[in-house]
Amino acid sequence: MRYLVVSDIHANWEALDAVLTRAAGRYDAIVCCGDLIGYGPDPNRVIDWARQNLHSVIRGNHDRACCGLDDLEWFNPIAQAASRWTMAELTESNLNWLRALPQGPLIVNGFLLAHGSPLDEDEYVISLSDAANIFSYLESSLTFFGHTHLQGGFAWLNGSRHAIARPDPDEPAVSLRIDPDGAYLVNPGSVGQPRDGDARAAYALYNAETRQVLLERAPYDFDAVRLKIEAVGLPPGLGSRLGFGR
Repeated sequence: MRYLVVSDIHANWEALDAVLTRAAGRYDAIVCCGDLIGYGPDPNRVIDWARQNLHSVIRGNHDRACCGLDDLEWFNPIAQAASRWTMAELTESNLNWLRALPQGPLIVNGFLLAHGSPLDEDEYVISLSDAANIFSYLESSLTFFGHTHLQGGFAWLNGSRHAIARPDPDEPAVSLRIDPDGAYLVNPGSVGQPRDGDARAAYALYNAETRQVLLERAPYDFDAVRLKIEAVGLPPGLGSRLGFGR
């Protein structure tokens, strides 16, 4: 079974469409680590797609906030404004679907989906020291997680730990083989709002038979998304940041 692994789409349809186009024909099912919406201008379009196409999906913190399951006081003012706009835009059917999303971690064909840490869906796993506190608790050798918008991850093998690099800006992909005797925390990166200095949409492909992970990037028209963000009245900084990958 081959999986397309996405996370942190954040209602950015153009970025999602670019990922689907570039990955076409190379996966059998799509899984998502959460945060389908928030920040971006196309929440209903993204959720309509998700409901029809996702094999497995868990909730993210923006998914919770935008359907009324979380208090917005934990968000900064820009995220609060985007969440209120999104909640007003969502159809009742999509709101109810969001409210029913499961909390991670979720087991899918031998690997895990988490939004933040597998131990806490809201925890940011950013550093090797963050990951070191998690490895001994993992229920699978491979966990996909999101939340940080930073593609890459962390590995533990033969008693040593190391970071997993994302593709360089001039590279389309990085390949990683999953050793069943190791432990891997892999972040596919953010489809809709990367924050690692690379404006291209981020995602991963995983072949469960060969145990190979590909971390890939797809260019997309972020200026078109910026114009849509401004047109609907979302904070303009949410659009301008897309071109910088920050």
